[in-house]
Amino acid sequence: MDIPWWRKIAYASGALTTGLTYRAFTTFILFLYVDRLGLDPRAVGTVWAIYGFWNSLNDPLAGHWSDHTHTRWGRRIPWMVASLGPLLVVFYLLWNPPAALVAERGWGLLLYFAAAVMVFDLLWSIFALNWTAVFPEMFGDLRERATVNAWRYAFAILGLFVGIGLPPILAGADWSRRAFMAGVLTAVAAVFGVLTVLGARERPEFRDEAALPFWQALKATFGHPNFRIFLAVNLLVQFVFLMLNATAPFYTKYALGFVKPVTVAGMTLAPEMQTSAFLGLAFAVALLAMPAWAWFTRRVGSRTALQTALGLTAAVLLGLFWAHDFGSGMLMAGLMGVPLAGLLMLTDLLLADVVDEDELRSGVRREGMYFGINGLVIRLAFVAQGLIMAALLKWGGYHAPPPGSAYVPQPARAITAFRWMMAGLPALAALLGVALLRAYTLHGATLDDLKARLEVLHQQKRARAG
Repeated sequence: MDIPWWRKIAYASGALTTGLTYRAFTTFILFLYVDRLGLDPRAVGTVWAIYGFWNSLNDPLAGHWSDHTHTRWGRRIPWMVASLGPLLVVFYLLWNPPAALVAERGWGLLLYFAAAVMVFDLLWSIFALNWTAVFPEMFGDLRERATVNAWRYAFAILGLFVGIGLPPILAGADWSRRAFMAGVLTAVAAVFGVLTVLGARERPEFRDEAALPFWQALKATFGHPNFRIFLAVNLLVQFVFLMLNATAPFYTKYALGFVKPVTVAGMTLAPEMQTSAFLGLAFAVALLAMPAWAWFTRRVGSRTALQTALGLTAAVLLGLFWAHDFGSGMLMAGLMGVPLAGLLMLTDLLLADVVDEDELRSGVRREGMYFGINGLVIRLAFVAQGLIMAALLKWGGYHAPPPGSAYVPQPARAITAFRWMMAGLPALAALLGVALLRAYTLHGATLDDLKARLEVLHQQKRARAG
């Protein structure tokens, strides 16, 4: 179908909403509740792991519900509309637990944390799953998908700037202004959430297709060989992102020593500004690199492009492992932005090809189930992240600053733990992803043949739809 540019860009802008809320959540929520609100890191890590298991169950269900929804507005868009408002409310509340619970620092605050993260991620999953499921349906060929996905992740990186770069500035060094910070982030997310709903469009020839029964759909989805390979690779990619996001505030504060003002080009940066500069530089470079990755993907294909991005990620992370001060940390952060752009945009392109292959196998479009199962499996990355962080923080002897203090020196073993969480383990995950992609077959002539047969099937469906 012919889609005007304004609609493509409006749809793509939803990445700012999903990116802002998700990255702020994964980057700062553990830091807030452990380092600033004083919860036991072992208890928080355990809750994080339980939440990962629990919340993984709602993704395939949400995908199944989406595939089975039949309205005149489509299958996905009604779910986006229904979940957006509650998502924004819970996102705001997540950063602002009741003062009485904060003062106690006990079970009440821990239970609030557990409930808030689970409800938030349930709503986020429903909105993001349905928004993402529209993508393969709206855009069919690699050239259009690569171009629109570059737009999507340009907006996603802007969301990362807001969601990761601004919280330390808006909330203050002691996070006492976190209500103001949450209000600003929620307002920005709301604007672009509405825009993406207006831009989303579903094809009428797929709107009323009879979906497979739940258990049959599960069996068919897990029985797809290329999808199983994709799941393993995407699990590793998400693990890399989660470890980088959740570790960055600890890593910059304790391993790079962002605890004193630094003067750069005649401008003095406070510690929280240094962390924002570290993260912001990586995503600024990623934003600039996005068009290059779109061009590279159109030339070599999605699989080869993702292998390249993962290999570059591992190389840069090895340098980040040895960074030790503001200068070396900022250098590696800038270099990290180049492969980061590729990791951000490429996994959706591979999954879109998997969905196309499945349509030839099953006869129907099942984006909802595929994105739902993908959401289920990548939640294991949350489990791994929570358990690994809890274990390494315990092994390193980490202890949070006492009330009224923003910093306390950490033992050398804790610094080593931060380096492994930030760079060592993510680098190993990236290299494993490169190896696994060798078995993924949807590339080259095989993919070209698939696209040709799929176009014949779509012509038949459009004829039946009248």
